[in-house]
Amino acid sequence: MVKGPKITVLTGNFGSGKTELAINMALKAAKEGKKVVLVDLDIVNPFFRTAEVKPYLEEQGIQVIVPNFATTNMDIPSLPATIYSVFNMEDTYVFFDVGGDEDGAIGLGQYKPYFDKCDYRMYFVINTRRPFTRHSEDIQELMTRVENRSRLHITDLVNNTNLSYETTPEVVLEGQKIIEHVAQETDLPITYISAKKDVGEGLPKAFSEKLFTLELFMQPKF
Repeated sequence: MVKGPKITVLTGNFGSGKTELAINMALKAAKEGKKVVLVDLDIVNPFFRTAEVKPYLEEQGIQVIVPNFATTNMDIPSLPATIYSVFNMEDTYVFFDVGGDEDGAIGLGQYKPYFDKCDYRMYFVINTRRPFTRHSEDIQELMTRVENRSRLHITDLVNNTNLSYETTPEVVLEGQKIIEHVAQETDLPITYISAKKDVGEGLPKAFSEKLFTLELFMQPKF
């Protein structure tokens, strides 16, 4: 049992699937009976937001904190002061869904003094089918920019290579090869390989321990 908050930060490129993973991680923790808070720190992209599924998440017992623009027509978003409170919560699992690229990581940096005092993991979510993260060198360059802007250190990698509902096991495995090279170059673990249930069932059994099964909430089925 954690004493202070156990914090998971999800960052990555635009379209990497950070929000889907954050939602699924939060739901998994809630189903395990844990006290859960999901913080939507994405002040860059107004189109794929945790706020869209906020009512459902709250029904599952998850506290959801969203930018002020997420439920209004405001052009300039602001982060609510309640975010600071999560760093003082005891026995709580907190998930931060961070905006894409280094621009989204800027908002994360303002909380650095608080992160430094907590137990946190920072996952870099990778979809090798997205522009700017198709090659190992590009991924590593983006990781460096995110770390510089956030002033926090990436601790884990996640293979979330996908083509939405057109994803196949082969697509995931192609991404795995690229991300394994990133892992070797950065000395970071590939902690999860995330995929929909039907895709995950088609992956080699060797990946079963790292498989994180996703239910899609943010993508229309067309």
